[in-house]
Amino acid sequence: MSWRSVFEVTVDSARTSAILFFILIGALVFSNFVNAAGLPEGLLAMITGEGTSPMMVIVIMLAIYVVLGCVFESLSMIVLTVPIFFPVVAGLDLGIEPKWVLVWFGVIVVMVTEISLITPPIGLNVYVLSSVLPDVSTTTIFRGILPFIAADILRLALFAAVPWISLALPQLFYG
Repeated sequence: MSWRSVFEVTVDSARTSAILFFILIGALVFSNFVNAAGLPEGLLAMITGEGTSPMMVIVIMLAIYVVLGCVFESLSMIVLTVPIFFPVVAGLDLGIEPKWVLVWFGVIVVMVTEISLITPPIGLNVYVLSSVLPDVSTTTIFRGILPFIAADILRLALFAAVPWISLALPQLFYG
């Protein structure tokens, strides 16, 4: 390794870190704005006023995540939506102890984000795979992952409907 390559790697790392910090600072400002504007409380009041069941609210949120995952990158999607959705989820009566709602919601958000990494049209992981396998078309790759998308959606539905599945291990260790 030459000093020039060390310098280039350092500059690249600094640029990437600056971009990530810019996203995180922007998300923090956005989160504070959303909370100051009372959006989560207003959304929760609207949902409870409509008489929508808590599970239907979760299904709607998951559908929003899947749609957003088709056009947004995963970190951006999480940073923009969690400040809005978590207070709503925390205010719902899901039959989960309040201290475990954050864990369950975190598992669900990570799962739906992982699904978004392989769903068309963005499917970031699919494009990475396509760059590694230039002889295989992107359409073929998307066709090949359809069973995995179906399995992931089934797993997501199971974890959303039966929260104790995702909470069994954390509760075992942290009671």
